[in-house]
Amino acid sequence: MAVQAVDLKPSPYGQPLFPSHSHLLTEEEATPGIPAEEYERRRRALMNSLPNNSLVLCIAGEIKYMSGRAYKFRQSSDFWYLTGFEQPNAAVVLKSDPSSERGYHMTMFCAENDPETEKWDGARISFEDVVRYFGADDARPSYELARFLHSLTTTAEHVYVDLPRSRRRSWRVDAEASLDFLRNAKHRSTPEGLLKMLDTSRTRPLAPEVGRLRAIKSAHEQRVMRAAADISADAHTRVMRFTIPNMPEYEIAAHFEYLCARAGAQRPAYVPVVASGANARIIHYTANNQLVRDGELVLIDAGCEYNGYASDITRTFPVSGKFSEPQKALYSAVLAAQKQLVKLCSAASGLSLAQLHSTSCDLLRKELVNAGIPNAPMRLSELYPHYIGHHVGIDLHESTYIDRHEPLKAGMVVTVEPGVYVPPSDSYPAYFHNIGIRIEDEVLVGETEPIVLSAHAPKEIVDVEGVCQGLLDIEPL
Repeated sequence: MAVQAVDLKPSPYGQPLFPSHSHLLTEEEATPGIPAEEYERRRRALMNSLPNNSLVLCIAGEIKYMSGRAYKFRQSSDFWYLTGFEQPNAAVVLKSDPSSERGYHMTMFCAENDPETEKWDGARISFEDVVRYFGADDARPSYELARFLHSLTTTAEHVYVDLPRSRRRSWRVDAEASLDFLRNAKHRSTPEGLLKMLDTSRTRPLAPEVGRLRAIKSAHEQRVMRAAADISADAHTRVMRFTIPNMPEYEIAAHFEYLCARAGAQRPAYVPVVASGANARIIHYTANNQLVRDGELVLIDAGCEYNGYASDITRTFPVSGKFSEPQKALYSAVLAAQKQLVKLCSAASGLSLAQLHSTSCDLLRKELVNAGIPNAPMRLSELYPHYIGHHVGIDLHESTYIDRHEPLKAGMVVTVEPGVYVPPSDSYPAYFHNIGIRIEDEVLVGETEPIVLSAHAPKEIVDVEGVCQGLLDIEPL
C-alpha cells in the first residue's frame, strides 16, 4: 500500500522516514539513499554466509553523555548496516529459518512507546512501524530480549554475537554496550545466565562476518559516498579561499564543519586536523589552537558523515596563495607519487593495500631524491611514518576485518594518502625544515580504472594557488 507523504511535525517515527521526511528520502528507502530492499539483501547475504541453524544477535548503540547532556546519537555501525534503524537501546535477532522465503526470521527489540519520556526526548517508533518500515517479522519490547534469546540459543548450533573476548580492541566499546544492554534488561537473573551460556564453543564473533560484507560497496552506497565526498571536497575548496594569515586554526575548522552542515551532512566524520606550519608534522594534530602565519602551509585533514557514510580528504595549501620554491618541490614530489598510486587502485592491478603501501615507499624515495633530499631512501620512515591508506565506509576506518594483503576488489573504497614531514634536523636541507604535506583522496576501486570520489577538491598546484588567490570564482562562504 502506498504511503502518503505529509508534513508530520513532530515526526512520530524517531528518525526520518518517507511520510515525515519526503524531502530526504523516497518511499522505497529506509534511510536516505539506501532502499529497504538493500537492507534485506544485506541480512540475507549475512545469513547465507553462515552455517545452517545459526543465530545472530546484533546490538544497537547507546546514548553517550557529556556533562549531563547527551551527545548527538550515532548508531552502532554493524547494527545500522543490517537494519537502518537509528534509535538507541535496540537489538535485532536473526535466526535461520528454512521454511521462510528469505531463509531467516527477524525479530527487532526496541523501547516501548512512553508518552512521558517522548515529551522530553522525542518520539519512539511503534512496534507496528518497525515491522512495516524495517523488514522485521515481529517487534518486541527490549526487556523481552534475554528471555527470547534463552529460548532460541538452546537449539541454535552457532551463535554469532560480539562479546569482549571475541572483539579486537577497536571494537571494545560496542562489545561493552552489548553486555550492558543485556545486564540492564528486566529479569536480571536470566541475562546473567544467558551471558554464561553464550560464552561457549558455539559462540562466534559477528563483527568479522559483517565486516567482510561491508568491504564491498553497493551502487547505492557508492552514490551516497560520492555525495559525502562532494560535500567535503566543496568545503575543502572554500576553506582554501577562506583562510588568511593570522587566522586561528579553530576558525578554519569551524568554517569547514559549518560548510558541511549547511550542505546536509549530519556530523563530522572525525575531529578535523587543521595544522599550520610545523604543526603539520604531527599526523593527528587536533588541538587546532594556533594562528596560521603568512608563508606557511596549512594541512587540513577533514571530512563529513553524510547519510551514514564517512568521507576522508586531506589537502595542503599555502596561506599566502603561492607555494614557495621549497614547498613546491616537496608538494610536487608527494603529488606525483599520489597520482601514480591512485592509478593502481583497480581490481585489474591485482595489488593489495600492503603492496600499494610498499609501492608508495618506492615512489616517495625516488621523488624526494629528485626534490632535493638525497638521503630520503635511508630515512623514509622518519619522513613518511604512516601507512598509505585504509578502507572507508560507514566507519572512517573499516580495515579491522579486511586483510591488508588481500587484493583490492571492485567496489571497495580506500584512501590514498602519501605524505612527507621534515623535522628540523641537520640531516635535511634547512629550507625544508618543518614542512608537512599530505594529499589524500577517497578512491572507489573499479574493475579496470579507479574512480576518485574526492576529485572536486583541488590538488594540482595551479588549481590550489588559483583557489587561494581568488582566481577561480570560488566563494569562501
